[in-house]
Amino acid sequence: MLSSTVILIGALFVVIFGLQKGIKHVQRRKQAKKLGCEPPLRVKTGFYGIPAFIQLTKAAKERRWVEFIESRYQEFGNTFIQTFIGKDGISTIEPQNLKHLLGIQFEDFGLGTRHREFFPLLGDGIFTLDGAGWSHARALLRPQFTRDQVADLDLMDGHVNRMIGLIPKDGSIFDIQRLFFLLTIDSATHFLFGESVGAMEGDNVLGNATVGGAQGFADAFNKAQEWVTFRSMALDFYWMINPKEFREATRRVHEVVDHYVHRAIANKNAEKQESGSERYVFAEALARENSDPKFLRDSMLNILLAGRDTTASLLSSTFWFLARHPNVWEKLRHIIVEEFGDVEHPKGQITHTRLKDLPYLRYVLNEVLRLLPPVPLNFRVANKDTSLPVGGGPNGKSPIFIHKGQPVLYSVYAMHRRKDLYGPDAEIFRPERWENSKRGWDYLPFNGGARICLGQQYALTEASYTIVKLLQRFQVIEDGDPWMKKPVIQSNLTMAHGDGVNIRLY
Repeated sequence: MLSSTVILIGALFVVIFGLQKGIKHVQRRKQAKKLGCEPPLRVKTGFYGIPAFIQLTKAAKERRWVEFIESRYQEFGNTFIQTFIGKDGISTIEPQNLKHLLGIQFEDFGLGTRHREFFPLLGDGIFTLDGAGWSHARALLRPQFTRDQVADLDLMDGHVNRMIGLIPKDGSIFDIQRLFFLLTIDSATHFLFGESVGAMEGDNVLGNATVGGAQGFADAFNKAQEWVTFRSMALDFYWMINPKEFREATRRVHEVVDHYVHRAIANKNAEKQESGSERYVFAEALARENSDPKFLRDSMLNILLAGRDTTASLLSSTFWFLARHPNVWEKLRHIIVEEFGDVEHPKGQITHTRLKDLPYLRYVLNEVLRLLPPVPLNFRVANKDTSLPVGGGPNGKSPIFIHKGQPVLYSVYAMHRRKDLYGPDAEIFRPERWENSKRGWDYLPFNGGARICLGQQYALTEASYTIVKLLQRFQVIEDGDPWMKKPVIQSNLTMAHGDGVNIRLY
């Protein structure tokens, strides 16, 4: 009797669930019709989308998931719908859709579960918050990235010179990416917190093993980001990914950042003149507004992520390409030496204005950012039932319906390689393509709309300054991995080269 009752109740729940789902489906179809929408191509992903998720996870572990996602667009078109672990998601690389997603219809979309996925590492900050919390965080960060702050090249100079001092002068192969990530964590902490973490100090900086001190912090930051990425991939099942390695890496990162928290709180009432600097210091300005240690730690970590990783990614990719295109190296070095001289015969001070007056340097950086954008993959989640302008119907020209809670995934990496946008040589590194090129929403290396990267000019200025200093010092570059025709893309929250950028400099 009891078993019959249980079966009956179970069947009733199934019927109710089915009816609710059916009613919701009918309501969404009516709403889609009202908005003039047609469905996009639906890609088969197997039972509940589990086989597709396993494929994606395997590609991520093999450090090829960015290319795997690009291959889906090549196979199925610029906009399609697919299921991952029971959730239907829209994938699109249509510039018009991104213009609406990130700009015109900004309020229609949010970050979904990103806050919960990223929370153990980043807490409450500009990368994890929506709405009023995000607006407040962005307003706090904006003063740090004024032109005067960005143009503070004296601050960068000491760190760049220290990095150059670590480069082997005997022509031996070394991984310049490792140095770039240490350089940018030193300059970012100095720029933002008023004191460098000193990651380039100590022994074995170029070693492959994890070392102690500040370099250990840099490695822990990388490891924590790697696990946060896996949490993000797991969508609603993010909570299942919380291994000891992730918890330990996060603890180490928080421990170091808390040093700056306590320093900022201690100095919050001090005058800038007493600290020996007239420069605006982000951490001290934050502490004067809110001295809650968790608030300070979260804010510092969010901006450190942006200030460090995007610049290091851009510099690493630049030297990956320069090592494989000696003609570009020679042309760029000739221009730099003509303008600034070499290390033995410098021609005046390197300034922000003079850096901006080097068009070919800008072309090189634009092309690097096109082919290997620091944030190659991103997403948004619908806050309400809404639509995007293209991608539906047989010809892909009709609007598509997006229901509340539905994720929209986009690959800047894939969009930047579309041959219909960039020509038949879209996958070729050719800086000259930027000579007479004006781009809009088809070029988003720093995102777009209200959430466009605040540190864009900082990253470009630091990268430009570092490149000039290196090309003044070294005449020849050689590829340390000549057999490697394509980079191994390690994409956590930002992109890096999975096997490093191994080169020789003379």
